[in-house]
Amino acid sequence: MEVQIFVNNPWEENTVVLYDDTREAAVVDCGCFTEKEREMLVSFLEKRGLVPKVLLNTHLHPDHIFGNEFMKDTYHLETQASREDDFLIEHAVSFAAMLGISGIAQPPAVGTYLQDGDVVVFGNTSLEVIAIPGHSPGGLCFYNRKDKILVTGDVLFAGSVGRSDFPGGDGEKLLSGIRERLFVLEDDVKVIPGHGPMTTIGGEKRHNPFFR
Repeated sequence: MEVQIFVNNPWEENTVVLYDDTREAAVVDCGCFTEKEREMLVSFLEKRGLVPKVLLNTHLHPDHIFGNEFMKDTYHLETQASREDDFLIEHAVSFAAMLGISGIAQPPAVGTYLQDGDVVVFGNTSLEVIAIPGHSPGGLCFYNRKDKILVTGDVLFAGSVGRSDFPGGDGEKLLSGIRERLFVLEDDVKVIPGHGPMTTIGGEKRHNPFFR
């Protein structure tokens, strides 16, 4: 499985494209906010002959779903996410405005609900769904066991963890979920967070100050 990351929108969110040799792709947390950001994503897909088959969301905070309507209109994909985060879509416009972003359209509803233990398939690739609430009630991580790649959204960052002071957040659940569900993975698993650089499970176990 190959990975391409685009840093999008005013919050510098990581939009992740996963694809394999079948040329089928998954787009995770499409945060495209501007026309230029949308064009860059389309250009990448077209140049590599990729066909996006799956649109996934680790959670439904505004910066991670800005591009969902675009993906629905362009590729006829509906997002797959946790039902626990549905209320965040309902309040996405006002939430974004509270954080300084105005003029966005109401994002589309979730098309398919995912829960812990589900497996998402595209091409020859499988992604295991690991539910880690705490940053949001419906936080999900997507794990490709074969290539040891873990997309964590805003659950786990390089040297940090997701904030838990947004509606539905719970810091204790977040930290215990990371310890019990993610830190049991192999140390060389590569972590793609929702913001910032990639890291590894082993690196975070050793150096993340939230777990010392």
